[in-house]
Amino acid sequence: MTTPPSTATRPATEVGAARRWAMLAASTTAQAAAGITIHGPAFLIPVLVADGGLSLAQAGLVAAAPTLGVTLTLVAWGALADARGERATLLVGLVLTAALGGVAMAGGGVVALALALAAAGAAAASTASASGRVVVGWFPPHRRGLAMGIRQMAQPAGVGIAAVTIAVVAETRGVTAALGVPVAAALLAAALVAAVVVDPPRPERREGSAPNPYREDGFLARVHAVSVLLVVPQFLVWTFALVWLVQDRGWSAAAAGTLVAVSQLLGALGRVAVGQLSDVVGSRIRPLRWVTVAAGISMAALGLAAGLDAAVAVPLVVLATVVTVADNGLAFTAVAERAGPFWSGRALGAQNTAQYLAASAVPPVAGLLVAQAGYAAAFALAALCPLAAVALVPVRGERALR
Repeated sequence: MTTPPSTATRPATEVGAARRWAMLAASTTAQAAAGITIHGPAFLIPVLVADGGLSLAQAGLVAAAPTLGVTLTLVAWGALADARGERATLLVGLVLTAALGGVAMAGGGVVALALALAAAGAAAASTASASGRVVVGWFPPHRRGLAMGIRQMAQPAGVGIAAVTIAVVAETRGVTAALGVPVAAALLAAALVAAVVVDPPRPERREGSAPNPYREDGFLARVHAVSVLLVVPQFLVWTFALVWLVQDRGWSAAAAGTLVAVSQLLGALGRVAVGQLSDVVGSRIRPLRWVTVAAGISMAALGLAAGLDAAVAVPLVVLATVVTVADNGLAFTAVAERAGPFWSGRALGAQNTAQYLAASAVPPVAGLLVAQAGYAAAFALAALCPLAAVALVPVRGERALR
């Protein structure tokens, strides 16, 4: 009597639809928990400035600390997922995220807070490649864009959750209590991953079966470059929309946080819609170019409206939030598909490293720019990045989906 193959070695088609969608839900929750950890400190900025005595640039550095931690560890986590599997990578990373978040709650001054947040961000980076690989590995090409769009909802959803929780809790109960939100999210995600996630199958690796995709052509490098340029307006809006509404528009933290949360929810749904569109048109790259053009136009319009102090600036910041996050799922899926099962962990790690390296510079640099020239100038200048990215989108280098 033969022993049946383990779930980890069965073809993806032998895993039931319910299990695939459950793994997608767990992967999405894991990425959302990481998003709360990484982007949540941005919503501490009003309290750090008002009660902590920090300048806007200094508070921006604290907010950027988790992003810096992410940047330093993404490729390493991707290599671990390549070598040891997605489930183990997710579990180790999420438990470490919760533990280091607890260290951040212990306090000890601004420097200690920034260091603890950086370490928590480094641990949260584990979800970037591993959760994406779970989705790519278990969903067929004709459903992969939609599935990855749902998984990519996690990032704006995490930001939205942080906006309505961290900002309000920090204002009413202090920074320490607010830092408990990402700890709880990481523990919840770890429990879900432990319950349902199974490593997706890989083809047997033979000599010469896993060539370096970066040596074949410049497709991956160009997608990385486009994603880096699109990160600038995305993180500018994520980091400073709430502060702009509070400082320039006179909104309360609760009202501003609610609008940011609604914007992020719409952005999350936009990622799903764009992912589904990519399945329908059979291309990740053509929709990526459409989104790139839209991001440049929406940021330019926001900068103009904010400079004129026009009422339409508020709906435009919502539009910009939606558009500037729509590209991530497309680029992420394109990289994973092109890199293949033996290189996708490292390629996705490189993709996210480049993005977070740029993202970590946005809060402090934009804080200085806002202090010198105002929010309108910062929004308008950010429009130059997606407009420059349009020519880099590698439409002609895309291959048929498989």
